[in-house]
Amino acid sequence: AATTRLGAALAGLLQAGDTLLLHGPIGAGKTHLARALIQARVGWLEDVPSPSFTLVQTYLADGVEIWHADLYRLSSPDEVWELGLDDAFSTAICLIEWPDRLGNFAPANAVSIRLSAENEGRRAVISGETHAALLVALAAKWCNND
Repeated sequence: AATTRLGAALAGLLQAGDTLLLHGPIGAGKTHLARALIQARVGWLEDVPSPSFTLVQTYLADGVEIWHADLYRLSSPDEVWELGLDDAFSTAICLIEWPDRLGNFAPANAVSIRLSAENEGRRAVISGETHAALLVALAAKWCNND
């Protein structure tokens, strides 16, 4: 429930050019978080498939593209360009699972979310040097249960 709430809170704060790097082992909740964010932003409750096999799924919400990428199957950071992520980083909201596969191509202004299992739930550690305003807004939404 908290992962879904985090996704919904982030959905209203992100804008074109924002990238979330979703770190964590298999089963940590990366796809769950991305799915909750996409569903909240797009406004429908249909299933949002994991891009594990397609590598990238795209959505349109209020004139802004959302790119959800699962890079687990990439063997080289050079393959990122074949997916078109270089353009998407500046024009879309990008949700990137397995961002270590980006190598040096990860956007410098990205926000990192590190997910891990902890006791009966999950832990999310959020960081991003250039997104202080986003992090403050997220904290305010979280504390106010918006």
